[in-house]
Amino acid sequence: MPKSSTFTIPRQDLRRILVIYSVSEKNIQGLFASMEKAHRHINVISFAALLEKASVDRDKSANILRRLGMDDIAIRTIFNMVDEQKISAETGRVYNVTIDFS
Repeated sequence: MPKSSTFTIPRQDLRRILVIYSVSEKNIQGLFASMEKAHRHINVISFAALLEKASVDRDKSANILRRLGMDDIAIRTIFNMVDEQKISAETGRVYNVTIDFS
């Protein structure tokens, strides 16, 4: 995956994927609300962190990201950056990948 990519997915398809991986309706609504606040455009690091906050384990999160078209190397990098953000109070470097839904 290139360092800068945008993945676009229809809202219903994203909802369907989240339901398949047992994300609760409350958490789906929270994810969508966060994405709406960001004008339906969210950085993949933030998206992965939101999944984690919604109690989606990393295996399920990785599968969700795979279904969006990301490869395992990118997914590993994403999780490493989520961990870095937890450790560091400052933002640090940002992996420039976004997910759009329509």
